[in-house]
Amino acid sequence: MNITNTLRGAVRRIAGVSFVNRMTQAGSMLAGSQSKADGKRRTVPLPSILNTYGPRAESMPKPTPMNLRRFSETPVARRAINTIKDRIAGMRWRVQGKPGAEALPNPDERIIVLTRNLDAPNPDDSFRSLAEQVLEDLIVGGFGAVELEATGDANHPLALFPVDGATIRMRADWDGLPGSVRYEQVTGRMGPDANILLADDELTYMRLNPRTHTPFGLGRLEVAFEAINSFLGAHRYAGRLASNSVVEYALWLQNATPEQHERLIRW
Repeated sequence: MNITNTLRGAVRRIAGVSFVNRMTQAGSMLAGSQSKADGKRRTVPLPSILNTYGPRAESMPKPTPMNLRRFSETPVARRAINTIKDRIAGMRWRVQGKPGAEALPNPDERIIVLTRNLDAPNPDDSFRSLAEQVLEDLIVGGFGAVELEATGDANHPLALFPVDGATIRMRADWDGLPGSVRYEQVTGRMGPDANILLADDELTYMRLNPRTHTPFGLGRLEVAFEAINSFLGAHRYAGRLASNSVVEYALWLQNATPEQHERLIRW
């Protein structure tokens, strides 16, 4: 009887804790929806400092993003990445109406507001710095993410924040509605607020080379990973061979003058 009572008490306590956690998460989501219009950032800027990009049971992780990012710092890969990224980030751009779209009132004023908003997407970044960070993730891993937060300011209506695409997990139970939770950011922290839930209209997730068998994209560095690795391996082998080279043959010249020795060496 004591074992039965103890087991029942433990089950009741676990059920009570689960109920409290669900109510706490529901309250956090409600509070987050009420404070969406203040323009404050919800995602963590640099979660990769404390995160090892380990897989989660309830989500579909992007494979080996840390290995790709370390590989992107090698000279050959970095030169190729900068060649693509700098040309795109340095391009001139402008905001204009989409052909065939419905005409809106005051289009010129809207264009001015959008241009000013994109020039300064958030207090820390310019358009180029934001584009460079997102392009880096796209080229390396095929994932690029930007958080969208409404500010409530008519002159600066939207705040755009670059997000580490490797920390974004896609929810398989998304119902297709813009206001429903579609993404989840794994921050590496502990506790009920460790993962940040984001609706479809709160995050723009870009995929390079989308495919049907996976929800993730395919980065350019992923495609060239094996080829560049083989090239670097051959380069390292050639460097070691040249630095540790030993003369295999010796030539003995009898009755030769020093001038003849020098002439032979130069030849």
